[in-house]
Amino acid sequence: MLGAILAVLSAATFALNNAAARRGVVTGTPAQGMAVTVPVGVVCFLPLAVLSDAAARLAQLPRTAAVWMAGVGLVHFVLGRYCNYRANQAAGSNLTAPVVQLQVVVTLVLAVMVLREPCTVLQAIGGAVMLAGALVTQRQSSNGMRNGSGALAGSRSLQTEPDAPNGLGFIPRRATGYLFASLAALAYGVTPIMARTALQHAGIAGAIVGGLIAYGAATAAIAVALLSRPLRRNVMALKRENVRWFVYSGVFVALAQGLFYSAVAVAPIMVVAPLMQLSLIFRLVFARQLNPDHEVFGPLVIIGSVVSIAGACTVSIDTDLILAALAVPEPLASLLRWRI
Repeated sequence: MLGAILAVLSAATFALNNAAARRGVVTGTPAQGMAVTVPVGVVCFLPLAVLSDAAARLAQLPRTAAVWMAGVGLVHFVLGRYCNYRANQAAGSNLTAPVVQLQVVVTLVLAVMVLREPCTVLQAIGGAVMLAGALVTQRQSSNGMRNGSGALAGSRSLQTEPDAPNGLGFIPRRATGYLFASLAALAYGVTPIMARTALQHAGIAGAIVGGLIAYGAATAAIAVALLSRPLRRNVMALKRENVRWFVYSGVFVALAQGLFYSAVAVAPIMVVAPLMQLSLIFRLVFARQLNPDHEVFGPLVIIGSVVSIAGACTVSIDTDLILAALAVPEPLASLLRWRI
């Protein structure tokens, strides 16, 4: 029960992070978001490592594991987060979230190819269902959702996107958004394999140390990048209003990762992983509250998110449990249970 509660809280906090980041990149830039959120992660993880005595285990962590976790920081917190911010800025979180959620499929494929873990036919079908959900959201028109008075939902406010033409509300740049969302899914999908390779025998304290190493490596990379004068000018132009939202995002994502690590420490991954997919629903809720004029809403977005959740659950829940719960006839169950 505790693991399930922690997983749901983690999913909700990840959704809050996305809503806050989206609010920040409406008038800010992804580079500015990176310069704030990544160091905030170190600030959040360092006291946790000290208070839990995990910092004392830093020297005990194998060098190869430390290298792997540094790689996690570069791929997940630098490359993946930057691409996620670019996707949010271009098309909004509602449209790009199901595409980013395809990271589950990337992780599954790599688990089969790299870690030699089994994959059933049902899990492969779940991956296809997730892809279908992502495609459904892309069919939603950006001006098809109307409020009760008949006005366009995107024009309820006079505030517009920086690149919105003719004073209109949010106009998503879908091609750019989906491209960077796909790159984010690749980055986010690779890092669980890297983290498992590094920390599979480290325990929860080792996971905290690993997270600190990952954030530290990412912060170092951001510091080096800021040696570039154009990038430094970009970050120095950060507005006070955007600082607030980026700090919120950095705190929320660090908290979400801590809750996720805690959840998998006390509950099976087959319980935690499906519940984490609820972040898609939480994103819709928080986007409606925080970014009503900077997101695309509509029935296809909701349908696509629900379909993606169903596919993700099919991928992450043990196949035998699903077949038993649905009372699938044995001949069909044997086919769906077949391992690739």
